[in-house]
Amino acid sequence: MQPYFIPYLGYIQLLAAVDKFVVYDDVNYINRGWINRNNLLIHGQKQMMTMPLTGASQNKKINEINISAEPKWRSKLLRTIEMSYKRAPHFNEVFELTQRIIEHKESNLSAFLTHQLQEIARYLNLKTEIIVSSERFNNTELKKGNRLIDICHELEDLQYINPIGGAQLYTKEQFAEKGVELRFLEMKSRPYDQIKTDQFVPYLSIVDVLMMNSTECIIDVYLSDFNLI
Repeated sequence: MQPYFIPYLGYIQLLAAVDKFVVYDDVNYINRGWINRNNLLIHGQKQMMTMPLTGASQNKKINEINISAEPKWRSKLLRTIEMSYKRAPHFNEVFELTQRIIEHKESNLSAFLTHQLQEIARYLNLKTEIIVSSERFNNTELKKGNRLIDICHELEDLQYINPIGGAQLYTKEQFAEKGVELRFLEMKSRPYDQIKTDQFVPYLSIVDVLMMNSTECIIDVYLSDFNLI
């Protein structure tokens, strides 16, 4: 998967469901995607939080892009999270996690996002091996599904799990022809209590889930609350 900024629950479910998770960072950056932004619940409304970048372009790979050196965006974002979630039941421990992620002094976008996944994995006691594609594989000449199949063979893993959106890009037959089983993870949108809203707002950053639910509940309930198709 391309690395996403403090991603939604379904992304973390995928991280928890697999033995090896490949941070797919030597593919092109996607403008207005989820690589440097995500949604939080602010004053009861879904609002976008964005990490500013320097020279971001769809003509560059994710690992070729840097985070803005502008000094105030980190403190401003943390202040927004603090003001929005300070009454959340698990604010103290999750805000410390969020600080470790956002204040991490790394300028490279891929390295920063890989670090945040490692922090989230530690917080949730996940044992998944996190692998960075640009550091491990040498197959950028391959395209789309063929490259993913090659990565599976190189890791000696013959099952590949992709989020449900990948069903529009890849077919099980294409992968099966090369000896790899392809499955799709579809997150269930299980409601939980949220701050300042009477109607549940799904698909927010994992920060919202963590703030409102204990780690035990997340590990025992939410991380396995998906369909594997």
